Amino acid sequence: MNILAMQSSGDQTSVSVMLDEEINSFSLTHARKDRPDWNMFLSNVGFKRDFELKDIDLFAFGNSQNSYTATRTIASYMKGIAVALGKPLIVIDENSNDELQADVVVKLAKEKFLSAGSDAKAFDPNFANPTYSEDINFKKLNE
Repeated sequence: MNILAMQSSGDQTSVSVMLDEEINSFSLTHARKDRPDWNMFLSNVGFKRDFELKDIDLFAFGNSQNSYTATRTIASYMKGIAVALGKPLIVIDENSNDELQADVVVKLAKEKFLSAGSDAKAFDPNFANPTYSEDINFKKLNE
């Protein structure tokens, strides 16, 4: 099974590819408002050298609670690829303050996919959306 996973916490982004059982990862720390160059990340894990996107069976991203904007960026990128290729996309929730790296996301995605009986339809990329667990309280103006 070939899996591509990405994760970002806003100031740190990582990508991992699992080709069969071998995992190759790349991580970069960057300014919070900088958006990573996806081609650079992918080439650092072997894209176009060891694999093509069409070779990937499953895509995944970490649903980081530390940066909703970074998570939406990653989710949009991964969703676009998964939809274009007709492949499943799994969201791995990070419910703690401990940030998962992409290598952990790729392993958890594999476990989640296999425990669902490898049912690709259960992980339709059209329904793979980031969520934010913090309650938002709105203040009414002029009251």
